[in-house]
Amino acid sequence: MISPIIHLKERSSLRGLARKNEVAKYKKKRARELQHDKFRDAAGRVFDRVADQLEGKGKAILYGLASAVVLLVIIATGVSLHRKHTNEALQALGRGIDIMARPVSTTPGADPKTPAFGSEQERAQKAIEEFQKVTVKYGDPYKTEARYFIGTNLLYVDRDKAMNELAEVSKASVAEPATLARFALAQAKEADGKYDEAARLYSELAALNSVLVTPETANLRLAAIYEKQGKKNEAAELLFNIVDASRKAKDTDGTPVPPSAEARATTEKLQKLDPDRYAKLTPEAPPAELPF
Repeated sequence: MISPIIHLKERSSLRGLARKNEVAKYKKKRARELQHDKFRDAAGRVFDRVADQLEGKGKAILYGLASAVVLLVIIATGVSLHRKHTNEALQALGRGIDIMARPVSTTPGADPKTPAFGSEQERAQKAIEEFQKVTVKYGDPYKTEARYFIGTNLLYVDRDKAMNELAEVSKASVAEPATLARFALAQAKEADGKYDEAARLYSELAALNSVLVTPETANLRLAAIYEKQGKKNEAAELLFNIVDASRKAKDTDGTPVPPSAEARATTEKLQKLDPDRYAKLTPEAPPAELPF
């Protein structure tokens, strides 16, 4: 899965400045800002919860959700919030995300301060209802984004219907949710053991060169598919290319870029899978000397 590096829970530095006697114009401005913060806070809670759920699990979960949350925050920060229609659309999406952020508990009514759902299916169904309201009332990009969320939540409720919805969204003209839907569909196919179909989708994603689902991310998943299919050479080749490119990467000043944690993990995987191919890697650049 994708692991996007972004602080989704950042608070506006202006919080706490509102006072009872401020002029009406300023109050309206702050109201919009607070609504926006609520949207981002809800997104952050979803990101944290889904990151925990994704780790080490192969069941039907909210595939690709973390990336979609990042996308929604990008949209939220990039639009003009003084436009009433846009602000309402963001709030509507935020309500659905807020539902997805709520916990699941065997005693859902035990803590009234933290509303919970009795099952993942119940929570997903409620979120679907909120996102369906967005598809009815608002146009793109919000409509397609909401359909993406509907598809991922349907994985809890009706898997076949989820697959159809994600497949349709993956062909949409709105590039970002279409890319994420394709990634979610690929992961779902992989989880179902449909490796050929998953491999095709991952290959298509790698060719897109998207910043949301990078070629490295798509190729890592494709390498995992090849391993499951017993295609050791193909898997090793993909891993080799990822690691070798990371070792050759340089910043704008021509200084070698330190390998990421993902690159190091890929290096270890390649070493175990194919030691001979690992031995042919470009030597890792020495760490830069610190100035004194």
